[in-house]
Amino acid sequence: MKLTFKKLRDNAVVPKQATPGSAGLDLCACIDSAVEIPAGEIRLIPTGLTAQPERCDVALMIYPRSGLASKYGITLANCVGVVDSDYRGEICVPLINHGSSAFIVEPSMRIAQLVVTPVILPIIEESDSLSDTERGSNGFGSTGLL
Repeated sequence: MKLTFKKLRDNAVVPKQATPGSAGLDLCACIDSAVEIPAGEIRLIPTGLTAQPERCDVALMIYPRSGLASKYGITLANCVGVVDSDYRGEICVPLINHGSSAFIVEPSMRIAQLVVTPVILPIIEESDSLSDTERGSNGFGSTGLL
């Protein structure tokens, strides 16, 4: 599958894998100067890119970088971002600082990762009943911890 990127600004960085086995493509901050994210705050960081997958049955999923999350508390405000296959606007990343001190995002810093994911598009049907299961409607925590 081909994924085509268009740079919206000259300083945008086209995503690539950090290693041959990387599942994600690193997304970089397309900013002219450093952006501070105070503890507990959110900043929307642009990538300067738009994308076009050649297939409509995929989504571009944006995930946090585990190093930023585990070392500094920097993750995505929306947990996982979803870029629909027909979206052609700029890809931006809402970073939140769960750490105890301010974090500085530098220009071209790798801030998130993009993973191309297949999407199963269902046929929607309404019904007055659904099949019974062993679990039934037992919700959160109903299966225990171990």
